[in-house]
Amino acid sequence: MRFSLFIHMERYDDSISAQEHWSNLVELTLIAEAGGFSTVWIGEHHSMEYTASPNPIPQLAYLAARTSTIRLGAGTVIAPFWNPIRTAGEIALLDVISGGRAELGVARGAYQFEFDRLAGGMPATDGGKAMNEIVQTVNHLWSGDYAFEGEVFQFPTSTSVPKPVQKNPPVWVAARSQESHDFAVAHGCNVMVTPLMKGDEEVADLVNKFETAIAGHPEAEKRPDIMVLRHTYVHAEAEPEGWKIGAAAVNKFYRTFDAWFGNKTTPVNGFLDPSPEEKFSERPEFELESLHRTAMIGTPEEVIERLRHYEALGVTEYSFWSDNSLSHEEKKRSLQLFCDHVVPTFSGAAD
Repeated sequence: MRFSLFIHMERYDDSISAQEHWSNLVELTLIAEAGGFSTVWIGEHHSMEYTASPNPIPQLAYLAARTSTIRLGAGTVIAPFWNPIRTAGEIALLDVISGGRAELGVARGAYQFEFDRLAGGMPATDGGKAMNEIVQTVNHLWSGDYAFEGEVFQFPTSTSVPKPVQKNPPVWVAARSQESHDFAVAHGCNVMVTPLMKGDEEVADLVNKFETAIAGHPEAEKRPDIMVLRHTYVHAEAEPEGWKIGAAAVNKFYRTFDAWFGNKTTPVNGFLDPSPEEKFSERPEFELESLHRTAMIGTPEEVIERLRHYEALGVTEYSFWSDNSLSHEEKKRSLQLFCDHVVPTFSGAAD
């Protein structure tokens, strides 16, 4: 099993500038590369400071110049806000800039808030059609001239300019349902999943859907990979109560997610307060003890034990999700502990 870093500039107020947050993101990426991580993933979100990332491509292009080995993943672009020709061309350009290190993740989108502002109020649940058509077309565009008549996108004969260094940069699909796993495997894509606030039984269920999809497509030329993305916080053995720091930080993240996802309050200059704790008094998954069990929170030894279970299930990439409302110094300490004590115990982790 290999490891990757999932990261954004993450602002809950304006006490730290966006420029300082960017410097922090770069520092964490360099720590991850030195620590044996295979990939850094940056996603796409609009007009929300707590995940400030209107376009992952320029961020990854900058990181390409600051790094030498870590792969650079757009994880993920929101398909309805893109176009297949733009997607293919921008990923190919990133691949050229980085010497063949680009990867593409595609998702349908989740926040109605964003669809109200970038897609004319289109229901976020309808984004899957655009995702499917981008997945169906990018490899053709990377290979040469191609025309397409889809339900969402239509274009005459076109091609990706430039062409990528890799014959086909890896494409990942954000999947949850059995149908999305089947679609990804049928189109030669890797799969990225997140159990969110559910326990490791959800990881096992998602892997089972992935394996079911593989069994249903014996024609696939290559076995795809599956990545599990999970909030991660590692604390030292000498800090037996250290888990509470990580659990409280993840709790704040999910309460902020709830405020944005609910789409009921107009943000002020890109900020929304987290939903109040009392809203979740009947939601045990928000309790710190529950988050300790579900998020990847613990000492290096505890984290290693759980990751061994993931590896045995067949997970090929574990992504260290660093968005969690912690300070930069706390994030840096946690990531360094993971690099120093967890990564080396998994043979071939940096391959």
